[in-house]
Amino acid sequence: AGQGAGHQLVAVVQARSYSDYREMARQEAARPDGIDVVAIVTPNHLHAPVAQAFLEAGIHVICDKPLGISLAEGEQLAALARARNRVFALTHTYSGYPMVRQARELVASGAIGEVRLVHVEYAQDWMAEAANQDPGFQATNWHNDPQRAGPTGCTSDIGTHAFHLAGFVAGIQPNELLAELHAFTPNRVLDDHVQVMLRYPNGARGMLWSSQMATGCENALTLRVFGSKASLAFDQENPNELLLTPQGGCAQRLTRGRVRGPAAEHATRVPSGHPEGYLEAFAQLYRDAAAQIHAVEAGQSLPAASAILPTVDDGVAGLRFIDAVLASHGAGSRWVPLEK
Repeated sequence: AGQGAGHQLVAVVQARSYSDYREMARQEAARPDGIDVVAIVTPNHLHAPVAQAFLEAGIHVICDKPLGISLAEGEQLAALARARNRVFALTHTYSGYPMVRQARELVASGAIGEVRLVHVEYAQDWMAEAANQDPGFQATNWHNDPQRAGPTGCTSDIGTHAFHLAGFVAGIQPNELLAELHAFTPNRVLDDHVQVMLRYPNGARGMLWSSQMATGCENALTLRVFGSKASLAFDQENPNELLLTPQGGCAQRLTRGRVRGPAAEHATRVPSGHPEGYLEAFAQLYRDAAAQIHAVEAGQSLPAASAILPTVDDGVAGLRFIDAVLASHGAGSRWVPLEK
């Protein structure tokens, strides 16, 4: 029994299901074969309470963004993760792309000179579809419910991705912003469009806009970083390429698998010319999280290659960004400080 056609049954694993996440955290923490890490992919309002339950149980966390629906709960999670010495990874997916990591490495190496301008946009059109503008959809979809989505819609959903990507690659963070929120659909409670101007401590300037009403755009996340010597351009819908253009020179098309940088090589799995994208980027973040978890459990230093994994601190930064956007918009789109 248990054998046939070259296969052998070696074990039967009893399913482990739980009535709620608190019970799961308690019981898994008590088991000798309990889980090492939990992945949280719920609506926004559950991110913080679920993460808190598992951190308190001593279990590592991989969580979707945003970190929560308020800065206070995000800061509480960050303090708890540090106190319990648990890995807390935040799935800012696009930081897992090899060419995004290559772009970050090029900026850090000085290849484009001093950063002067940062332009990031994230455009989708799914909320512009007729079915998604129906009052019934607006009343039931959690993306339009402040109790579940938080105080912003598009800003929390994809604006935080754009904000993180800009800082991840450019290596600088803004200290002031001016923002405007808008909802194109009359019965929509939360924003479906946001545009932000950014100022940086080194004198650089930036622009960020995110919209889920951009007709004709599927998942158009693009980033351009302009330096004193060259510029970089990345298009998420063409993720295996990066454009590097030196001042006064010809544009160079860098392709994944042909570039030779440690950050990109660490995140590359297939030969050049073979597509590698969204799912592999998720896998890279999970791989980096696993490397950090193994190191923490062994009492070792975190592996250098995994050091750029987005963490709970990036989540707190995203919540500060949301708060500043709300403050600026509420003040008539005035410049406001972006606290660190």
